Amino acid sequence: MRTFRTRTTTAAVTAVLAALSLTACQNDDASGTAGPSAPASAAPATTAPAPDGSAAGGASRTPATGGATGTSGGTSGGTTARPPAEGPSAGKGSTTGGAATKAPSEGAPVTEPCGADVKVTYTPVSRPLNHGLLTLTNTGSQPCAAYHAPLLRFDDGQAATPVNDSSRPQAVVTLSPGAAAYASITLAAADGSGSDGGTVRKLAVHFAPRSGEGSTDADPAVIALPSGTYTDTSATVTHWQSSMDDALMY
Repeated sequence: MRTFRTRTTTAAVTAVLAALSLTACQNDDASGTAGPSAPASAAPATTAPAPDGSAAGGASRTPATGGATGTSGGTSGGTTARPPAEGPSAGKGSTTGGAATKAPSEGAPVTEPCGADVKVTYTPVSRPLNHGLLTLTNTGSQPCAAYHAPLLRFDDGQAATPVNDSSRPQAVVTLSPGAAAYASITLAAADGSGSDGGTVRKLAVHFAPRSGEGSTDADPAVIALPSGTYTDTSATVTHWQSSMDDALMY
């Protein structure tokens, strides 16, 4: 009988403890008391992209745009990258592709036209046929420019001799003191196709200004021609050339 009572008592105590434990769990659930908090999951932070498309909190990954005016872009995450300031517009001395290119200087001194201090001579030549050669020598102390072509008048003629424009040189012939320029004169057509031919006795040589309009204020050089010099309506003159050979090509 004692053994039965002891087992009965032990079973009763176990049942009571189980009931109490169950009641405690239900009370905890009803009151919303949470158990030990579980560690928060380490989810990666999401950051909105910076306005310029670079990752926040670090250097921009967009390649900087190179150019003469500098680089664009910058580092986001606290400092907003500003667009590069506009540089000066291209012009004189402007920078293009990193290299400075200088514009031609303005106001450079202009060489005075030849005419005031010169000597002009006429020489008959056998080749080409019916040609003569003018030689213009600078007798002054300063350089002068032999602009365009000599303006010729035979005897008392009113119209200047036509200029052979195919003889125009690539650059104006500039004469230092003592230097010479040359021009050839076609006196008459070799095939006799000219008209109103006749002999002439003198030749007046006027000098063209840089503009090519009219003549300079210098007095013309008046040359006495060799006896029997013949001209007709086909007469022409070349532009001033830097060499005798160039002049006699026409």
